[in-house]
Amino acid sequence: MVEGSVRAALAGSLEEARAASSPLGATGTTSGAPAGGDRRAHWDTIYTTKAPHEVSWYQARPETSLGLISRAGKGQKASIIDVGGGASRLVDLLLDAGHERLTVLDLSPVALEKARARLGSRASLVTWLAADVTTWTPAGKFDIWHDRAVFHFLVGAEQRRSYVAAMSAALQEGGQAILGTFASDGPERCSGLPVVRYEPEALAAELGPWLVPVESLHEDHLTPAGKLQRFQFCRFVRA
Repeated sequence: MVEGSVRAALAGSLEEARAASSPLGATGTTSGAPAGGDRRAHWDTIYTTKAPHEVSWYQARPETSLGLISRAGKGQKASIIDVGGGASRLVDLLLDAGHERLTVLDLSPVALEKARARLGSRASLVTWLAADVTTWTPAGKFDIWHDRAVFHFLVGAEQRRSYVAAMSAALQEGGQAILGTFASDGPERCSGLPVVRYEPEALAAELGPWLVPVESLHEDHLTPAGKLQRFQFCRFVRA
């Protein structure tokens, strides 16, 4: 269920939010995360050895993301980037809904190729970027930045700063950012990697005051293996 604006919570808990958003404060560990090209190899291996519907984050229909994008109110001609979209079916459903300017960015070329193969001739309607968002330089601006489950893998402060810099460079004035991460009571690791867990206040504090939070909600995601994962999602407007 939508919990509404988190602005009031920010006023009284900014310092707590900053502490909670740090890897040590949120997960107790930052060890075990691969760096550089090793991250690409890690995700390429996962997508090579598993079918898209077998990975833990698979959703046949990502209702939460679709709802947040719809409530952003930007319309079918909005420029949307799905960061870490990989083989997600979100792009299929956005095309079905008539969206015309879609970009999918992912570290894994293997994941992107699976999505392209699934879409067939419709793949030509999408811009595909095989890139690490923390080192990527955007070539244009977007109305909506969507990320389900990339940001929580950035356990290093420098990684997170680089991510925020890329998002700032890519997002239009008045544009909206939608981020989904594991919640504070979500998993501490995913796909063999450590994560940083967040609540809305902590995520807003980590991203900075240039993004104004307007909506937050929680989602209980059931993995294909039948395990429950607790997510939190936030929608922000660029001030």
